[in-house]
Amino acid sequence: MSRVRTLEDYHTDYRHSVEDPDAFWAACAEEFTWHKKWDSVRGGEFSPAGASTWFAGAELNITENCLDRHLAQRGNKLAIIFEPNDPRTRHLRLTYRELHTQVCQMANVLKKNGVRKGDRVVLYLPMIPQLAIAVLACARVGAVHGVVFAGFSAHAIADRVNDAQAEFIITADALERGAKQIPVKSVVDEALALCPSVRRVLVVEHTGWPVDMREGRDAWLHDELVGVEKTCPAEPMAAEDPLFILYTSGSTGKPKGVVHSQAGYMVWADYTFRNVFQVEENDVYWCTADIGWVTGHTYGLYGPLLAGGTTLLFEGVPTFPSAGRFWEVIDKHHVTIFYTAPTAIRSLMATPIDNVLSYSLSSLRVLGSVGEPINEEAWHWYHQHVGKGRCPIVDTWWQTETGGIMISALAGITPSVPARAGLPLPGVQPVLLAQDGSEIEGNDQEGYLAIKGSWPGVIRTTWGDHERCQQTYFTPYPGYYFTGDGARRDENGLYRIIGRVDDVINVSGHRFGTAEIENAINQSEYVIESAVVGYPHDVKGQGIYAYVICAGGVPTTDIDVQRAEASIIEAVVAEIGRIAKPDKIQLVSGLPKTRSGKIMRRILRKVAEGETQALGDTTTLLDPLVVDEIVAGRK
Repeated sequence: MSRVRTLEDYHTDYRHSVEDPDAFWAACAEEFTWHKKWDSVRGGEFSPAGASTWFAGAELNITENCLDRHLAQRGNKLAIIFEPNDPRTRHLRLTYRELHTQVCQMANVLKKNGVRKGDRVVLYLPMIPQLAIAVLACARVGAVHGVVFAGFSAHAIADRVNDAQAEFIITADALERGAKQIPVKSVVDEALALCPSVRRVLVVEHTGWPVDMREGRDAWLHDELVGVEKTCPAEPMAAEDPLFILYTSGSTGKPKGVVHSQAGYMVWADYTFRNVFQVEENDVYWCTADIGWVTGHTYGLYGPLLAGGTTLLFEGVPTFPSAGRFWEVIDKHHVTIFYTAPTAIRSLMATPIDNVLSYSLSSLRVLGSVGEPINEEAWHWYHQHVGKGRCPIVDTWWQTETGGIMISALAGITPSVPARAGLPLPGVQPVLLAQDGSEIEGNDQEGYLAIKGSWPGVIRTTWGDHERCQQTYFTPYPGYYFTGDGARRDENGLYRIIGRVDDVINVSGHRFGTAEIENAINQSEYVIESAVVGYPHDVKGQGIYAYVICAGGVPTTDIDVQRAEASIIEAVVAEIGRIAKPDKIQLVSGLPKTRSGKIMRRILRKVAEGETQALGDTTTLLDPLVVDEIVAGRK
């Protein structure tokens, strides 16, 4: 596997990956276990069908590369550390040998229950070891796994099960998330009233909650595991066979089933994990994302295991039982690489600083952020208080559809600058496009971000609707993968993501990215977090509407409101200029966020525009009630 160790290495690898991608990626793939080598490295290159192939003709099983090939040298090395929701509950450690055995047993249970190659299996489980084991067991028998975050509503589960035509579900009796207890199995039961395709449900006994078990359909996993073999041959899979489906929000409101295939995803996950985080043999790595999101797939599970690393799975939340929980876990397990979301960082910034200063954090050597651009204030807080000024930060840009990180600093190797994602990884050719599709050359420019040339982790299709994949990603600008994001390439060639294209506000002919304005607002001492949208303005074309969370909560007196709003305007004027000054500022206690922490600006735009009767389904939000509060306080 090609490892970048110096800035010169980076430039050498980047040139090689662009000038001779076949040779570059063939060399990266050599170290893996293959049942049959490939006939060709690449094919398709964003053809009219929107398809690319990687390692066509090859046969493999990704779990042999996550587990079996490590047994000789790393059999007794820790593969997974599980930290439960309640710190009083004992944590669990699994070596590679133990994990291999449990994956084989789970795979045999799946086969005993009729799961075969190509079947779709939906997993609706808390962040417990059985979720990781079930994912790998599906891959071992050749089933296509579809993980659904255990917090989505019954309706959301049913949409995904029906779209995938899944016949099998693995779930749990219940889960504990912070102080909350959620009856997971009963949510699945409600969903299955709408899912005629499902014929078998396996249930993990996790909390001991009583559940209804439907005879002939439902079975306890622990009963099914009794007496099963501890070995299970891995099913040979074609390179382009689907590995998993992961549903992401679509502009139409109907979730898109993003499909990733076997070989390309494997090579991309391994390469990006090793190089972005500069992983060493003895690292303890912690990605806080749930496996229900692509970050949890690639950098919580597959990437670390492909690299023979130790990955930490965390069942809880950052503020339970106190706002020091993240830092407690880092010290407890001597975490060296920590990867989390700006949303989590900003929420912890709002708590007393002693929550972080009370912990050593001396084991840390690399920090990462994912999910959205990290604003400068949060970057500096993260660097100073968590990294103690010595840990490089990788601010990673990528998408569910890209399979893995595309633009980022490589820890300690390439430049890490606040509010900049950085340079593209080897194999990634980002371009800035004008509205007419022409490439914008040179630095100190901005435009629509697209990718020229395929890479191993690129989306293969959207499940059951390839035309949707084509129309969304490959039709807007033929010959390119269209990201839907706007970006700026600064004077040094570093990329700054400035928000979704539909999150760009055109004020009197001047284009502002929502992330740019939010970053300015967040400079105010009053502000914890903000979200900005455009709304129709009679004079400017679009006005700027800012939703702002203040430190200490929503001000209760007029004078305090005025002070907060004045500080916000002053921060924007100082950072960008008066033309970017918000026209309306609404101080709120929270923002409508998905379970993965992304702000639903679609809802905020509707409120700003006064279309409060057409907000759509809000039940899958982290806190649906916050929408009612925002509507009531609309300006």
